[in-house]
Amino acid sequence: MNTAPAAPEAITATAAPSAPAEAGAERTRKFEKCVEVLNRYHRNPAKLIPILQEIQESYRYLPEEVLVFVATSVGLPPARVFGVATFYAHFTLKPKGKYVIRLCDGTACHVRASQPILDALRGRLSLTATEQTTPDMLFTVETVSCLGACGLAPVVVINEDVHGQMTPETAVALVDEICTKEQGA
Repeated sequence: MNTAPAAPEAITATAAPSAPAEAGAERTRKFEKCVEVLNRYHRNPAKLIPILQEIQESYRYLPEEVLVFVATSVGLPPARVFGVATFYAHFTLKPKGKYVIRLCDGTACHVRASQPILDALRGRLSLTATEQTTPDMLFTVETVSCLGACGLAPVVVINEDVHGQMTPETAVALVDEICTKEQGA
């Protein structure tokens, strides 16, 4: 039984009538993907997590205004949607780069020198512990507790590609390879 609140069939992503035309067009574009995802899940609040996953896949993060839009569209309080988005580590409220580099810092990777790899990646990309994404939005570097590939330690995952037995040099070489590919694109 669908417990989703009755919602108008044609909720569209349009701007408020008082907004300038340009802002309205931008707002429409911003929520267009959200509307597609929401419609695909029939605006069912029980499907909040897959809805947020698909939206994050499109935007690479969950913008605050999108979370409010989703909450309104599925009939949930915004606090509930924000609660889900901030509870699960998979979701992020900050924009991430096109290439998300996750460096394992679990026990096996840590004892096999994951820290020098992190230092090399941050150095190559001019990042810090607090500034994890490059200004051009190409790279984000994060550490994670465990990637479950301890036999390959130390491990780096770039988007969905797993790279094992990394060194600072091989990690930087992967970044350089991506940069070369992006410049040629």
